[in-house]
Amino acid sequence: MKTIIQIVLWIGCIVLGYLIYNSITGPIEFAEVKQERFGKVVAKLKDIRNSQEAYKTVNGRYANDFNSLIKFIDTGKYVITQQRDSSFMEFDKAYGIDLLREVKIIDTLGFVSVRDSLFKEDTRYKNLMDVPGAPGEKFTMKSAIIEKSGYKAPVFEAKVSKSVLLADQPKDLVARENAQVSVEEVNGTEIKVGSLEEVSTSGNWPPIYDKKGDQD
Repeated sequence: MKTIIQIVLWIGCIVLGYLIYNSITGPIEFAEVKQERFGKVVAKLKDIRNSQEAYKTVNGRYANDFNSLIKFIDTGKYVITQQRDSSFMEFDKAYGIDLLREVKIIDTLGFVSVRDSLFKEDTRYKNLMDVPGAPGEKFTMKSAIIEKSGYKAPVFEAKVSKSVLLADQPKDLVARENAQVSVEEVNGTEIKVGSLEEVSTSGNWPPIYDKKGDQD
């Protein structure tokens, strides 16, 4: 009996030690995974935002789906213009004399490919809809026209759920992450850019995720 009790106690000590170790290292490992995946998602959302802003510059509104956005990147062009001041003399009937008129003239200088401007030789834009770190998952994206202060403004929003990104992580840590309220964290249950309620193209992530070169 003494031997059996000793074995049980040793097993209990090992299990307890593992639980204590896991309770310390688990959150640390989770934070590392989270920051890596969130960083890649933020980089992709920035690409989506830049592409949408280019689409709006040319079309006056945002794309409502990724197929339209990607096709635009492939074929769209910016118009390069130059504005110059000019003047001429014109007879004014009211005064009965020639008066100097000043005007602004806009000249079209050429066109620049949207793809070359945003991505150069990189073809990552072809997978804008794919969520990095979550195979098979896609970003949700919508656009709309909303009225603000009597003005109709185009808006868009692209997002992905944190639970999708962290599907393979401990459920209790994911639940804690979804309840985050901090200026140093991504608050809420989603990572997103833009808004369908406000005229904004901002993301809901803190500066820690604003890193260059984190493309997937």
